[in-house]
Amino acid sequence: MCAIFGIVGDYEPTLAKYALGKLSHRGPDFCGIVEQKELFFAHQRLSILDTHHRSHQPLEHKGILISFNGEIYNYKELRETHPFEYRTNSDTEVILALYLKYKEKFVNYLRGMFAIAIYDSGKLMLFRDRLGKKPLFYYQNQRQFVFASELKAIKPFLENVQMDEDALLSYLTYLAPTSPLTFYKGVKKLAPSEYLVFENFTCKVKNYFDLIDTPSSVITSEEEAIKKIEQKLQESIELRLSSDVPIATLLSGGIDSATINYYAKQKFDVQSYSLGFSEYKKYDELDEAKESAKLLGIKNKTIIASKEEFIESFDAVFEALDEPLNDPAAIPLYILFKHIKKDGFKVVLSGEGSDELFLGYRQYFEYIELEKAKGLYHANWLKKYFRSNFSMNREWEWYKRAFENEVIFRCSSEKFTDMQKNILLRRNVRDGESMKYIQNYRDRFESSLHSDESIWFSYIDLHHFQSEHFLTKLDRVSMAHSIESRTPFLDHEFASLVFSIDPQLRYRDKVTKSLLKKVLHNKLPQPIINRKKKGFSNPYMEYLVQSGRIGLIEEVNDQTGLFKKEILERYIKTAQKGTFKQHIWGLFVLSWWIKKELL
Repeated sequence: MCAIFGIVGDYEPTLAKYALGKLSHRGPDFCGIVEQKELFFAHQRLSILDTHHRSHQPLEHKGILISFNGEIYNYKELRETHPFEYRTNSDTEVILALYLKYKEKFVNYLRGMFAIAIYDSGKLMLFRDRLGKKPLFYYQNQRQFVFASELKAIKPFLENVQMDEDALLSYLTYLAPTSPLTFYKGVKKLAPSEYLVFENFTCKVKNYFDLIDTPSSVITSEEEAIKKIEQKLQESIELRLSSDVPIATLLSGGIDSATINYYAKQKFDVQSYSLGFSEYKKYDELDEAKESAKLLGIKNKTIIASKEEFIESFDAVFEALDEPLNDPAAIPLYILFKHIKKDGFKVVLSGEGSDELFLGYRQYFEYIELEKAKGLYHANWLKKYFRSNFSMNREWEWYKRAFENEVIFRCSSEKFTDMQKNILLRRNVRDGESMKYIQNYRDRFESSLHSDESIWFSYIDLHHFQSEHFLTKLDRVSMAHSIESRTPFLDHEFASLVFSIDPQLRYRDKVTKSLLKKVLHNKLPQPIINRKKKGFSNPYMEYLVQSGRIGLIEEVNDQTGLFKKEILERYIKTAQKGTFKQHIWGLFVLSWWIKKELL
């Protein structure tokens, strides 16, 4: 894992190096820079494979430059099938060999996570991996084009900081700005599976892959589905065990982390980590994690986060994130990675993606049932009734959409609905306005060969809830401690396999992760498989209130007038009582950023 950074056009070397230095935490082992006229091309290296200096980047070959952040897990196979005068044992040289043969289509051969920059004869090409595990931001003004792995390296090139209004509105609804938006007006991010070509001062963005293009219901037999899932899952996990430095694992009480630990144990002596809290133990899964470690026969280290450490981490986490991200779990995860780093690990395996692929959220099943409401008799009367009897509850919003024949499920990350935003904000928000931020994904789904709404659930959640929310959190808080996180469930071949299975096999017995549980029934102990899902909960609202910093929301609002005062006060009071908690956490994170950047 590393950082990539570059400038095409006019630049000032001192400022360029200052901006690059903002990324040193992502790659503390080596900093490589190529300076040419109207080109600054750089790399910060975190050495994982072939740690020898011969594998430092940027890689140069006959005028071609490559800067690469990530891991190509099938690089050994590609190395064997694509002859080249290899001088290293790294995966970066394999990217070069593929590019020389296939040009921009080289990316189709990669299996892994990556953000790649290639400069060739005046043309800059940027590539983001298929499921958005690695970030890639860019900015263009009249003098230069700048790209970087994190926003903090682009910010020095902005004349002034302005908040992007669409980023704000999409954040309030979907917990994170939807691609290509960022909170910094003028700065954009590549979406998963996108690549960018910058040539003659013109920028073009295209897609090279789309999960929804996977043929529908190729596999209709549950027996065949289970067999192929087992084979591809094992392959995906084992590919991610390749490393020249020690690997640790995360372990909760759930089936996802247990699965990864089970397969990892077959290859090496696993050291797993679990997090708990000194107070509010009702939120943690330490007892379940300890039981899982014992049942799996692996080592487990418990990290206890105190109230003081939790509160003290607020600022560091928000700095690492660069822009508002509404996920309070970023705080305890940051603490956990801090302790893992102290133990000398540079690579960690994590279980993101399973919930979205195997319908692990109970709400998916609720939405499947809600779809039936569209066909009820007297739906038109019900539509008028719901319009006349507004409620802040999410169930009201669901049924209103059903009776108006709208898209009911927008994303698992949906928090503030348009009606709620219209009531809270000092501006008009049209009902249905937030659909425009995900409409391109809905259009792709509706024009595909897939018609089962559960595929839509997985598709949009993988492309936003995972990539721009969970994976953004995972990348920033792990890289803040110079640790590479690997997510085996989010292998694009594995995801494509799941999308090719008859979707009803995922939900017909109304059991979350039914297929995955059947795959693992003879591998994992039954107490793990049958354990009720808890999720990564934490006492963020209790600690926010106790810190005294919740007042920041009203303090910033007094200066900006962004929200209606009486409605905001009502939200804060209900959050302190346990309702709309994440709504308020999102406003707190937003207020922190506004105070830092705009006031």
